[in-house]
Amino acid sequence: MPNSKEIVIVPIIKSGNLYQFVKNTLSLGVKLFLCNTNEIEQVKKAGGTTISPSDNADIFLVSNNEEASLKKKEGKKFALKFKVESNEDIDAAVAIARMGATALIVQTGDWKIIPLENLIANTHEVNTQIYACVNSPKEVPTMFSVLELGVDGVVLPTDNTENIVQASNNLKNLGRANLLFAKVTTVKHLGVGDRACIDTASILNKGEGILIGSQANTLFLIHNESSGSKFTSPRPFRVNAGSIHSYILMPDGKTRYLSELESGDKVLAVDQAGNTRSVLIGRVKIERRPLTLVKVEYDGGSGSVLLQNAETIPLIGKKGKQIPVTSLKSGDEVLVKVDTSIGRHFGVAVDEFMLEK
Repeated sequence: MPNSKEIVIVPIIKSGNLYQFVKNTLSLGVKLFLCNTNEIEQVKKAGGTTISPSDNADIFLVSNNEEASLKKKEGKKFALKFKVESNEDIDAAVAIARMGATALIVQTGDWKIIPLENLIANTHEVNTQIYACVNSPKEVPTMFSVLELGVDGVVLPTDNTENIVQASNNLKNLGRANLLFAKVTTVKHLGVGDRACIDTASILNKGEGILIGSQANTLFLIHNESSGSKFTSPRPFRVNAGSIHSYILMPDGKTRYLSELESGDKVLAVDQAGNTRSVLIGRVKIERRPLTLVKVEYDGGSGSVLLQNAETIPLIGKKGKQIPVTSLKSGDEVLVKVDTSIGRHFGVAVDEFMLEK
């Protein structure tokens, strides 16, 4: 995730020390503040950059095309804050972006994702930043995963630096999957079951795959079929993901079951270095095939996955080596993503006790 992604703070200090709050916020790496006109002096004094409907602000907050045109003539930076309720709102905002707006600050209603997708699609060729308003740090991952580009920032109202820390951590973790090597303890042929092939609408690179597992806290990086073999042509769009009961990690940080996926859904592609991107599903193909149980252990836990017993389905070992399921043995080490601190409820991470075997 590019370092240009930002968090904009709306300070809601009622009786506390605004100057000190801004100082504390700046120490956490946040520098932009959407503030009232009577807050500008204190925010600037503390070292913050202000966005406000005042000529004293660093970035003037306009409300319409006429104000934007005036500020452009004056050579001043300006931004638009608006609520998306129709396509006409998006068209008006895009027009102001093309006038040179520094930022569009977007409030969404019940429809959060589609309006932002449309806005991003229509402004990706201009330099205007798109900031989405959120109510809590938990909404940060969703906003930054809209389309493959994501928004440029989020606007968070708060008087609590802990919320800023949480939002910053969510931002830092976006675009990265923390992978580690786990030791294979069991490779066991089980018999026939239903497995799902995920055919994406993207070319998947060497070292890239999808995170799959029977337990939500241990997801295996299953490599794509770009290598091919003497019996099969390369299929760099495909990941043979395993049994239909398996969890798959999605771009918004949630999990879903393989059986739920269908054409048009987006899934998270991950490479062996942990870099991620969102890819579109073109087809999910479920067929009955012989399955193999793979179990692993790592410091602090264990996990398993059921994969088709075939030479074209590799896991990723040390130095990027692709290890087909048919060649896997006890003692091999393969890449997994581990999260032992959470359970899942309808795919959402929750802090609760959960045991999956």
